[in-house]
Amino acid sequence: MTATRRTVTLALGAGAAIAAGGLSMSAQAAAQTLGSIRRLSPALDAVIAPDAKIEKLADGFVWSEGPVWVKDGQYLVFSDVPANIMYRWSQKDGKGVFLSPSGYDGPPTKIFREPGSNGMALDAHGDLLVCNHGYRAITKLDLKTKAKSVVVDRYQGKRFNSPNDLAVAGSGAIYFTDPPYGLEGLDASPVKELSFNGVYLLRADGSLAVVDDKLTFPNGVALSPDEKRLYVAVSDPNGPVIMAYDLGADGLPTSRKVFFDAAVLHKAGGPGLPDGMCLDTEGRLYATGPGGVLVITPAGELIGVIETGGPIANCAFGEDGKTLFLTADKTLARVRLKTTGLVW
Repeated sequence: MTATRRTVTLALGAGAAIAAGGLSMSAQAAAQTLGSIRRLSPALDAVIAPDAKIEKLADGFVWSEGPVWVKDGQYLVFSDVPANIMYRWSQKDGKGVFLSPSGYDGPPTKIFREPGSNGMALDAHGDLLVCNHGYRAITKLDLKTKAKSVVVDRYQGKRFNSPNDLAVAGSGAIYFTDPPYGLEGLDASPVKELSFNGVYLLRADGSLAVVDDKLTFPNGVALSPDEKRLYVAVSDPNGPVIMAYDLGADGLPTSRKVFFDAAVLHKAGGPGLPDGMCLDTEGRLYATGPGGVLVITPAGELIGVIETGGPIANCAFGEDGKTLFLTADKTLARVRLKTTGLVW
């Protein structure tokens, strides 16, 4: 994700198109696939081709999360949150460790349940903004030097719980969530300083405002293409929903509502809970939740599910804008789409 929203529209020749897709024709035939795509509406035909496959790219993670495509270098970075490692993947080089530790880098401690980096996004300068559980902060990482700096770590003098995911507006403002997932004991952690698990807006001028302090476990967050609506996933098994907030000129909500209720999917045994998400240029939401990646129209209709067979934590568009990367538990995967995603 970058601070300035842009749709990736590259003029590709035939050979370049194959490269953007990530594989030669012979490599495609040999690629390992997994899962399936469940089609719930004919509307999915405009999104995913009938013969589309989910391709497994790498595995061996504890819990993969937070993918973001780095155009300058043509690679993906993503987190293994419990392992405290940030990985890099490219078509040329495959999987490799990018930063370890990615989060907490101090003396041994038992306060963290998940000490690493989580959701990430690029800012307008090409630096990586990181939801850093171990720092309990939003941090900035220089991709070349790998130097870290703290962007924000407190609200009204109290430390955040463990920032989880973020979305960057064209103005440079940052929306982020702060559940207690990084802390051992979650809400009962003795080091938890805030009485709520918040959704925040950090404006470009440095001022910090609360978007919502009433959600139990706010998790993934995303902005609509016109930046007039904010989506927030709630990963509460007792209330697994995606919230939608209509935003005013000041960036704060003028209204809030349940956009999608995933309770039925959860009760049916679909693996996972509402978590990370992204959007395409037509405003469709690709939201991880019970069963996989839920493809949801701007009107809230579920038209299909991208299923790997297990929980999927997050997803992001990359390559030429038509590849959806999936951080799926112990696995990194991708699927080609017919639509173009928002690259931030």
